[in-house]
Amino acid sequence: MAGMLAAAALARHLDQVIIIERDALPQAPRARKGLPQAQHTHVLPSTGARAIEALVPGTLRRLLAAGAHRKGMPNQLLSLTSQGWLRRWPETQYVIGCSRDLLDWVIRERLRHHPKITIRTGVAATGVLGSADHIRGVRLRDERTGHPSTLTADLVVDATGRGSRMPRWLKALGLPAVREATVDSGLTYVTRIFRAPDGAADFPVVNIAAAPGKHPYGQAGALLPIEGGRWLVTLAGTPGGEPPTAQDDFITFARGLRHRIIADLIADAEPLGPAHTSRSTANRRRFYENLKHWPDGLLVLGDACAAFNPVYAQGMTVAALGAVALDRHLTRHGLRSRTTRRTQRAIARPVTVAWSVATGQDRLLLHDADARPTATDRLAQHGAARLMRAAAGDPTAAEAFFGVLTLAHSPTRLLTPKALLATLVGSRRPPLTEPPLTPREQSFLVPCNTGPQHPRDGT
Repeated sequence: MAGMLAAAALARHLDQVIIIERDALPQAPRARKGLPQAQHTHVLPSTGARAIEALVPGTLRRLLAAGAHRKGMPNQLLSLTSQGWLRRWPETQYVIGCSRDLLDWVIRERLRHHPKITIRTGVAATGVLGSADHIRGVRLRDERTGHPSTLTADLVVDATGRGSRMPRWLKALGLPAVREATVDSGLTYVTRIFRAPDGAADFPVVNIAAAPGKHPYGQAGALLPIEGGRWLVTLAGTPGGEPPTAQDDFITFARGLRHRIIADLIADAEPLGPAHTSRSTANRRRFYENLKHWPDGLLVLGDACAAFNPVYAQGMTVAALGAVALDRHLTRHGLRSRTTRRTQRAIARPVTVAWSVATGQDRLLLHDADARPTATDRLAQHGAARLMRAAAGDPTAAEAFFGVLTLAHSPTRLLTPKALLATLVGSRRPPLTEPPLTPREQSFLVPCNTGPQHPRDGT
């Protein structure tokens, strides 16, 4: 998706944009080899949705027409944070719920017939052309025949994802090694798709967050309504507490979370297909913006620049914001010499905010003493915990919380007098011990009293 969004931005300024795609792209919303995590929960927050809409107008309308769900936050969210259940205050942000296959397909179809964009499939990039001063194109290989070729370009954008080999390619040109950082909690995801019970396709988004120190192994779960009257259910846990794949065991694991609402929802729901497992959840960042020497003609964005634990729903938003930054910088500066260095730094700004949120939380789940939170980390986490406690009982604190969580606002927004006062005063209402369900929503729960379970956690 990052590559498609970059192409949309580039097509506003350049005469020809060529997308190099290793896969054969499906003609409908279907899984493909190059997107192995598509089977798992992908939430598109409002900030990312607005950025995509700005780059590819009509995307949101097409998604909703295809069955995607628009869910207000927090009014259509049932969320048990580490500090308790959030109340369903009036909407301040929203999320789009759909399969990743649908999202990618809609964006791709919007761009497929663009007069300036060409998509070359079945071709892989194997290197870059040029020097340490200027990148002038890419080396390619036909995936079917193995035939090598080259493609010259005024600008090369690496959006190849977590597996990007750009650090190796730059080193081969004589550039210094790119500094990298990794924070890996070892989280494992298991996802199953269920047919939603009759009348429940529009159920709220459900989130049961990990609570380090309160519940073992970082165990968490989420339920996301998606197109086709289906629910996408993802369970997660760190080493020693990984979720299972068998249906009965899957429900038992969900019952053992801090609250059993997900288990009660899927107890009688029909599973559609097998469970899928992923361990690609590490936060990895490459600090391209800090290289003292940056070659003209090159940019890196999306997961190739920084990849996040998907539980924080930031990857797609950061990729979209990176493409928006690319569009803005081309509008202001064009492709003049030395402008790509400035653009790369702009791409890194939303990365920095998302990295702070994701790694700050994941460090709490680490067992490696060398990678555990520093005193500064713990101070920031204490502030975040206090904000979440306040958000459970104060709408002002909730608005600030969701604004930062969705990357709509900088964390500095939390330092405004209004937000600070709400955080310091704390929740004005007693904590909820149960999810704030409507009577209709309550009717879809199917309690099952067998198997292990933990006490319901509302604190």
